[in-house]
Amino acid sequence: MSIKIFFKNAFSDMKESAKAQHQADKANFAAAKAESRAQFEEAKVMGRPETMKKMQQKQRDAQIQQANERIKAAQKRMDEAKNK
Repeated sequence: MSIKIFFKNAFSDMKESAKAQHQADKANFAAAKAESRAQFEEAKVMGRPETMKKMQQKQRDAQIQQANERIKAAQKRMDEAKNK
């Protein structure tokens, strides 16, 4: 194998690698751009009072459900303790 062929193959490989890396970089940039836009839209929606109220109500409902589950578990433990 001559040196000329070696360098020709090496530069060809580097060119293909650079193209592939460029495609990966473009895809990563597009993903970052889309994520940034999504984050902006979410922040914009959260600025609305009705959206905040809905989100807070959902959180309160989840807290109430968890509290009710804890009450049921405590009641069950009390009943088991009384039966012993």
